[in-house]
Amino acid sequence: VMPGQKAASDSRRAQILRAGHHVAARVGLDRLTVRLVAAKAQLSSGLVHFYFKTNERLLTALLSDMLEATAVMHLTPDIARIKSPLARLWSLLRREMITLTSKPRRTRLFFEYCVKGLRHPLIRTRTRAEFRRYREVFQPAAEAVLASEPERFRHVSAEGLAAVAVGVIEGCAVQSVIDPVNFDVDAYMTAAKGLLEQSGKRAP
Repeated sequence: VMPGQKAASDSRRAQILRAGHHVAARVGLDRLTVRLVAAKAQLSSGLVHFYFKTNERLLTALLSDMLEATAVMHLTPDIARIKSPLARLWSLLRREMITLTSKPRRTRLFFEYCVKGLRHPLIRTRTRAEFRRYREVFQPAAEAVLASEPERFRHVSAEGLAAVAVGVIEGCAVQSVIDPVNFDVDAYMTAAKGLLEQSGKRAP
């Protein structure tokens, strides 16, 4: 393939994916079809089929494109300056909650993909990989917490703590989709902290 042809092909593929995102946001994944995407992109259905072959491959490509556009979490200077590893972890959680709740369309679509993945192996593999990647991103912060407070987190692994952190964030995302008008990140954080701190206390 000549360089010019590849550039044109990449541009056309990106055009189809942009149209796909618009259609998915408007009608949802279950009602997304090649015909609707082609109409939005102002292309023929045959051309969309040429690039993606099946509706499932188009859905998987849209998911991959959405995830690749998601910024990888990193420690910002203000959070890195926090001395307590546990306080630093909570600050990371709060920032991620704010990020997710500020992108309701992306969050809703991702959870739609999770449900759809129950029946579609390609989509299930991709969503599982994303959850695994997200847990791995939190693992260094979790390791720092365990090293600083070993007694408080006895019998807890870094992988387990990272999984709980991601669970708290994803629960926040679900609540923000269910009730976007009344949902408040700081109130959610306060409630989550209270529950987790209480569960960590020994019964008398």
